[in-house]
Amino acid sequence: MDETAPRRPGEPLRPVTGEDGPTTEDLLVQVAKGDERAFEQVYDRLAGPILGLVRRVVRDGAQSEEVAQEVLIELWRTAPRYSPDRGSALNWALTLAHRRAVDRVRSARASTEREVKATFEASRNRPFDEVAESVTASWERQQVRRCLGNLTELQRESVLLAYYQGYTYREVAEVLSTPQGTVKTRLRDGLIRLRDCLGVTA
Repeated sequence: MDETAPRRPGEPLRPVTGEDGPTTEDLLVQVAKGDERAFEQVYDRLAGPILGLVRRVVRDGAQSEEVAQEVLIELWRTAPRYSPDRGSALNWALTLAHRRAVDRVRSARASTEREVKATFEASRNRPFDEVAESVTASWERQQVRRCLGNLTELQRESVLLAYYQGYTYREVAEVLSTPQGTVKTRLRDGLIRLRDCLGVTA
């Protein structure tokens, strides 16, 4: 068939290729066999889309580049698991990228919580007034933690991302793979439950 001929009605779309080269799907099949030159082409085609998605989720530039490299390494290692019958190479790669990016966000959140705990532990040798302030702050954190535990998982993760890490509604929706309207509703409901649990008056 003439590749330059227009597509006739009902004719399936042709896979996207390089100039006149193999499709990315074909290249991944070769990568699965250990073909390094094929992987170079896969890298050139997918590195940009992968980094773009990761940046939208992670937001930090340096960490985004690090996660994107991890995804590309994972593509090399797991290429034998890919089958063109399961979808396009791009969608498969972006699925891996989204999972890695979300894992990095959650890991960063856990790290922040550990730092807060370490800071409190370090306050034990401070003067009494400073220790008293730290105890009060710790008690408040424990109250917040207890009240967060009363929320649903989606409410809790939405609140933590939006109000403790500064994510927008759209970014929270991307991280949690949840419609933006649902995120807004869960955030509103979660904040109302937090307010009631903490005894905060409007």
